[in-house]
Amino acid sequence: MSQALLAGISRTTEPRTMLRRFLALDAVVTGANGLAYCLASGPLGRLLGVDATLLLGLGVLLTAYAAGVGHLASRRQPPATGVMVVVEANLVWAALSATALVAWLSPSTAGAVWIPVQAATVAGFAALQWSALRAAGR
Repeated sequence: MSQALLAGISRTTEPRTMLRRFLALDAVVTGANGLAYCLASGPLGRLLGVDATLLLGLGVLLTAYAAGVGHLASRRQPPATGVMVVVEANLVWAALSATALVAWLSPSTAGAVWIPVQAATVAGFAALQWSALRAAGR
């Protein structure tokens, strides 16, 4: 991604600020998703055609992960190693989501739409974070 595109998305030309904003956005979206899975695993499980216990477990995992990503975003200069862990975890999540859709899950129509959308969103976060990290020159 070009520096201009990243700057337009994040509304700043400072790569470190871009990185922190992309991490913060990831933390907010992931945290909201995790809390929804925790607080409404039954209704969401029925809507998505996914086991409520699985959603509850994923919700706990996502909420804890979001807290870690939020901590990185709060750092004045997020460590490159920590950011790469987030990027790689996001890529693994996206790949596992796609694999689960094909190999393990039998979701409803809503689930068959939701799972690829959230996987693409997470992959997008990974691309933005990696690009901003590169732009920061680390």
